[in-house]
Amino acid sequence: MHKYINKFLIASLAVAATACTGDYEDINSNPYEPGDLTGDDYALSSQLNNIAGCVMSSDVNTIQFTDALLGGTLGGYFSDANSSFENSFARYNPTNDWSRVFMKSDRIIPTLYANLGQVEMLGEKAGDPVPYAVATVIKIAAMSRVTDTYGPIPYSAIGETTDLAVPYDSQKDVYNEFFTELSEAIETLDTHRGSALSPMGDYVYGGDINKWVKFANSLKLRLAMRVSFVDRKLSRQMAEEAIKGGVIESNADNATWKYFSTLTNPLYTAVMYNSSGSETGGDTHAAADIICYMNGYDDPRREAYFLKSTFDGIDYVGLRRGWETFNKSWGFSFSGVGVKANDPLIWMTASEVAFLRAEGAAIHNFDMGGNAADFYNSGIALSFEQWGVAGAEAYMQNSTARPQAYVDPTEQNPYNGALSDITIKWDDSANSETKLERIITQKWIALYYNGNEAWAELRRTGYPKLIPVEYNGSGGVVDSNKGPQRMPYPQEEYTNNSYNVTSAVNNLLGGPDNMATKMWWAR
Repeated sequence: MHKYINKFLIASLAVAATACTGDYEDINSNPYEPGDLTGDDYALSSQLNNIAGCVMSSDVNTIQFTDALLGGTLGGYFSDANSSFENSFARYNPTNDWSRVFMKSDRIIPTLYANLGQVEMLGEKAGDPVPYAVATVIKIAAMSRVTDTYGPIPYSAIGETTDLAVPYDSQKDVYNEFFTELSEAIETLDTHRGSALSPMGDYVYGGDINKWVKFANSLKLRLAMRVSFVDRKLSRQMAEEAIKGGVIESNADNATWKYFSTLTNPLYTAVMYNSSGSETGGDTHAAADIICYMNGYDDPRREAYFLKSTFDGIDYVGLRRGWETFNKSWGFSFSGVGVKANDPLIWMTASEVAFLRAEGAAIHNFDMGGNAADFYNSGIALSFEQWGVAGAEAYMQNSTARPQAYVDPTEQNPYNGALSDITIKWDDSANSETKLERIITQKWIALYYNGNEAWAELRRTGYPKLIPVEYNGSGGVVDSNKGPQRMPYPQEEYTNNSYNVTSAVNNLLGGPDNMATKMWWAR
């Protein structure tokens, strides 16, 4: 049963969604926004676009915190390249201004719920349940990123009162609600496959409901696999339901927000901040971790993923995460992030779905509609195709290549340890742990740019193995070999929602409110 969001709350949130709460809240102009909002159809398109912008934000400074500095860095893809970032996610010592953004940015929860309520009301007025069902799928894609950052969060109570200071739900309950809401949305969309959204309000699938059904089921599969180590029964039920409902199998059905053909992709702007004419980027560069794996595997996707370094004779070399000191004169020589100005934002791909099915079949013995080897190889092939790169067949048959040891050309941030000895070629005779590492490692490479999903899978499975950060500023709280497991709750919650956040920490979190306490779904 879906919730009816209080009209007073909608009005309050609509005001909050336009308010500025900090320096990171720059507002981007939006040429896709319908200019005439007098008609319900135009209003609905505007609201659906606003909701879509809550998954990976169209606001540059919001996405810099959530996807470049948090997810991208902790997921092993990016490394900070700004000497003023003395307190950062990469150093395991972010300030509240950094760690609060997923929960407190006006671009995420307030915008999401303000527009969600309006979509629901307009849909009811028109007798059309499809827009709200699509909006619900997008909401879950956005809010899953929030709960996977903090653990327990306010969720079921949002919209039931006019007060935003509401009780928290356990992460288990949040996930159960996700599955209930997704199943309802999928049923609605499945029943109305002949309907369509206005392309003006759908820069993911251009109004194609059949593709939304596939994405909704694929998202359900992702969340099902997230809980596979803590609730196998639920995981199996949800995963197998998703497969039967039909998931993304082709790159033509990838969930990407194609919003930037005339706008600039905000992730591109974020990584290029303060580049000062550098050939390789600005505030963010490519991390040593991902490049060491891809160099060792001689991966042809490197040219699509990274900007070449300016070191003589070295095309691809990453910057070690969590450097203690940083100097542009050497730091900007490292490889940059290859995102382009007009690229779409990537929510979910056929490659990720194939790897999810590989894990379900190989590790958990779920019915994924095929065998693990085929899904694993398909995941690799689909990723190569996605990036327009040849050589997938030779790559997946390589049984000897291993990740490269890290060598820093500047000798400023050395690391002498080995990463992993995991190879590429599928081996049905390998034990379950080796199969899991092999699947997650290749999935991680294919997930590039979706750092929050990579970070979640790292915490869930322990893979891939990453280089410990050079400087750990957590004061002994975070294990350098494991990395942060979550972000602490925003200080504003202790001021404005003290009873509920304290109750959540004491009764739901399962540990102290710090970066070392594990997610409910982690092994």
